[in-house]
Amino acid sequence: MKKVILGLSTLCLIAFTSCKEDNAAKKIEESNLTAAAARDAVASKFPVLEFDKKEHDFGEIEAKTPVETVFSYKNTGEAPLVITDIKSSCGCTVPKDWSREPLAAGESGKFTVKFNGSGTNKITKTITVTANTEKGVETVKITAFVKPDPNAIKPSVKPANK
Repeated sequence: MKKVILGLSTLCLIAFTSCKEDNAAKKIEESNLTAAAARDAVASKFPVLEFDKKEHDFGEIEAKTPVETVFSYKNTGEAPLVITDIKSSCGCTVPKDWSREPLAAGESGKFTVKFNGSGTNKITKTITVTANTEKGVETVKITAFVKPDPNAIKPSVKPANK
């Protein structure tokens, strides 16, 4: 037991005294400071995702009628835009056809949103775009008024007995 304590004490003594001569402040190089400053200046610049429209209204559609629209966007920021994912609030709305490649400042892109016409009456679906913008997520919406399917079998209504 004494040997273990003696060994640990020696190890601690070596560890604490080995750093005394080399001060960490002396190891900082000016070239590293300027490189870090340049990197930090660029890191504060974000891409800005600007849409041509934030909401699309399909108007009145028949139930089960698929419709689609295109959302166009532009990178108005100072850094390349990278869209990592686009998801909808439900499975009846499918975003597709967006570029996963970085979009340089000033360039434009687009993606398609397809809605299968499910639901009844007024519907609103949210599409969430995950990107390297300052907020991290941007949203657009689609709306429609889904009319009942005229070919659907209507449940029979029994007259009330009095």
